[in-house]
Amino acid sequence: MTQAFRPANEVTATTLDDYNRNAAAFRAGTQDHDVRQNIDALLRHIHAEPPFRILDFGCGPGRDLAAFARLGHRPVGLDGSQEFVAMAREATGCEVWHQDFLTLELPDAHFDGVFANASLFHVPSAELPRVLAQLNACLKPAGVLFSSNPRGANQEGWNGARYGVYHDLESWRGLLGQAGFIELEHYYRPAGLPRERQPWLASVWRKDAEARLP
Repeated sequence: MTQAFRPANEVTATTLDDYNRNAAAFRAGTQDHDVRQNIDALLRHIHAEPPFRILDFGCGPGRDLAAFARLGHRPVGLDGSQEFVAMAREATGCEVWHQDFLTLELPDAHFDGVFANASLFHVPSAELPRVLAQLNACLKPAGVLFSSNPRGANQEGWNGARYGVYHDLESWRGLLGQAGFIELEHYYRPAGLPRERQPWLASVWRKDAEARLP
């Protein structure tokens, strides 16, 4: 993995191009992944009357978007890949927004929860505080953010044609705290395996209504 010295928008465009070119293979390879643990982690912390308004941030082909809809909630998908957006719309019938993570246009205080499963690690570290602040702003007071990222030692760079940042727990805590979130829980995935065989760091956060962001 090598560090990229390119503008963030070029980094993101290259990553999205790879997803667009490999959308069908990605869908086939991930459609049977069991992420019920992650979905449950988000839902049990939302203190609102269902159905919940949920933003599936980086919804991909729509697997989890469909799961939220089947549970009776009102999910909206968002993805930067045009191919994924088309797939998700067709597969779920849900509203799906085509937005690059670096140029988000989100409604204020609109969602009860944000589900960011395997998506935020693609945001270059220099841009991440701004993106997290935007996700905070789109949540209702006391709204909940779920995130799951491949963990690491805070290295950043290319993995093939996709860019990623591989946070450890302490750096992730610092970033989310600065963005106005309070930690509710964290865990490593897949469940039941030794830590060295759990590459995913999952965490759940509540919007701090008292926080004053810059």
